[in-house]
Amino acid sequence: MAVQRWGVGSSSVFRVEELLGQLFETRRFFADYDAEIVESLREWAGPNHLSPEGNIISSIHSWLIEIDGKRVLVDGCVGDAKDRMPFRDWHEMRTSWLDNLHAAGCTPDEVDFVMCTHLHVDHVGWNTRLENGRWVPTFPNARYLFSTTEYEYWKGQRAEEHTAGFEVVGDKVFDDSVLPVVEAGLVDLVDGEHDILDGLHIEPAPGHTPGSITLELHTAGERALFTGDIMHHPIQIRLPDWNSAFCELPDEARATRRRVLEHCADTGALLMPAHFGWPHAGTIRREGDTFAVDYVEPNALS
Repeated sequence: MAVQRWGVGSSSVFRVEELLGQLFETRRFFADYDAEIVESLREWAGPNHLSPEGNIISSIHSWLIEIDGKRVLVDGCVGDAKDRMPFRDWHEMRTSWLDNLHAAGCTPDEVDFVMCTHLHVDHVGWNTRLENGRWVPTFPNARYLFSTTEYEYWKGQRAEEHTAGFEVVGDKVFDDSVLPVVEAGLVDLVDGEHDILDGLHIEPAPGHTPGSITLELHTAGERALFTGDIMHHPIQIRLPDWNSAFCELPDEARATRRRVLEHCADTGALLMPAHFGWPHAGTIRREGDTFAVDYVEPNALS
């Protein structure tokens, strides 16, 4: 199913899917890739996370939080109709993401906040949609929340000349998915820790990008932590020192990943990353000097 629901205290959290499948080659994705280590973890990771060919099975999805009558969207995936060359698989996509948002019981006009954990291509695309040849905010009644550090970093990158694929796509992302909502006056830049609402807390989590942030939901004695790309894959729970090839600040990424895993293990917070395969979320426990995950399947949609 492309939409699932978890109950967290008195709140509901929906996963709104854009893509699911063998999206990345393991050997290209992990900066510290070792074929023997990956193979040794195949059974531990399970068939929902590693394909028979050894590729990463990943999801690209948003999280939609319903809390006290408000709706908060975490991360906006890749988006439709966008020029993403040379990323051919993400170029001018047509997906069912908007239909899936409706299936979660929400229209774009009903979103109150859009929180981007960072400003990479697969986290901001649905910030905007194409209308009469222009990129306009998809969620016209929402406040968009970006880290100040993150926004200033990518604004500075946009001012430079780029020829590498990832950097060229980053420029396109800034132009069609970030700048239009800034120019529409819908963006609130966040410094340090920040409460969106009572029970929703933003905290800096640098490493994957300079201004990455997390969002913690704390309601009725239960917690969930939305971590963006601090971890892309369950292997990084077992091997928290393994970075993706896209981590901008490798040492900080490792430190942040370990801190987040320790926090989840200590508090029981449900880990809700941006890219894990089914069942997409889980609780964390210590296992020696590393960690393990107990997956938590979603509830039935009501």
